[in-house]
Amino acid sequence: LSRIFYRNKFFHYPLQARNALFGLGVFESIRILASYFRSKLFPAPLEENFEQWVTNRFGRRLYEIFFKTYTEKVWGVPCTTIRAEWAAQRIRGLSLITAIRSALLKTNSQVVKTLIDKFHYPERGPGQMWEMLTDHLRERAYPVLLERPVVRICHGEKRVSHLVTRSPQGEERHEGTDFISSMPIRDLVNALDPPAPEEIRKAANQLRYRDFLIVSLIVNRKDVMPDNWLYIHESRVRVGRIQNFKNWSPAMVPDPNKTCLGMEYFVFENDDLWSSSDEKLIELAKREVASLGLAREDEINDGAVVRVQKAYPMYDDAWSDQVEKVRHYLEEHLPNLQLVGRNGMHKYNNQDHSM
Repeated sequence: LSRIFYRNKFFHYPLQARNALFGLGVFESIRILASYFRSKLFPAPLEENFEQWVTNRFGRRLYEIFFKTYTEKVWGVPCTTIRAEWAAQRIRGLSLITAIRSALLKTNSQVVKTLIDKFHYPERGPGQMWEMLTDHLRERAYPVLLERPVVRICHGEKRVSHLVTRSPQGEERHEGTDFISSMPIRDLVNALDPPAPEEIRKAANQLRYRDFLIVSLIVNRKDVMPDNWLYIHESRVRVGRIQNFKNWSPAMVPDPNKTCLGMEYFVFENDDLWSSSDEKLIELAKREVASLGLAREDEINDGAVVRVQKAYPMYDDAWSDQVEKVRHYLEEHLPNLQLVGRNGMHKYNNQDHSM
């Protein structure tokens, strides 16, 4: 179950017609439908940015209610500066009419990916997959080396020859015939030795990222909310999304009498939130979860903060040209180097696709 929190009310996501109608009220629902039909009659002639793309498919009123605030909270920039390609990728095949049809008519036809509401989840979270993979590799004498940042990617004669990493014991050399990289494109290009041409380095260094931090709060209550995720469409708080780990899997919370809520904040590295101490972030998260009416501050026993650099590649004005330049250079000059994952491809695809 994922829901949207808007104006102190909960709205199901994917859309459920009855829930949306009664939650927004008849008058607001009429405004949404009128706005939708207006967008069909007078669509934006160009779909260059997120606002234009969504408004053409949902109408301006629904865009302002359920898209604008949350999207700008996620990206930290106006929706008019986010490329339409991101919307097309994230909300592919969905419009107001398809959402209503899906809510009212339970058919056996292919489900729009955005509306999928069932999938398998590892008992102890997605990280369990990589822990088990690591165990299997090590059992077969294939080393998995951690905490070794790549400092140089050495190449010549149209191939990567070896990597140099930094370990607690100093620099290490790793030779190979083929290499797979999930590191951010910007970091990869800057690590090339000899350096890439100036034009390629400039393109890579113009790529932008959105960073992320999560404040996990331990709530002294068996159940807090039925949701797996709660999307917070409220500008009065800075939290963007709240994850309820226990509802993904009971094994995620060792004490069945407690709940762990992940308060998710979308940030830029070194901004005021990123630079705040863990103690201040935990206090902020406690105040915000209380202001949303989900738990009282005195019910929260403890908290922990995890910061994630470059969590989301940004789709700003020139990202496509920049990525194309870098990819073309790498494919032509280093064919034994394969890029994968969100950062490796600078593509904001779903986590299961990245895996």
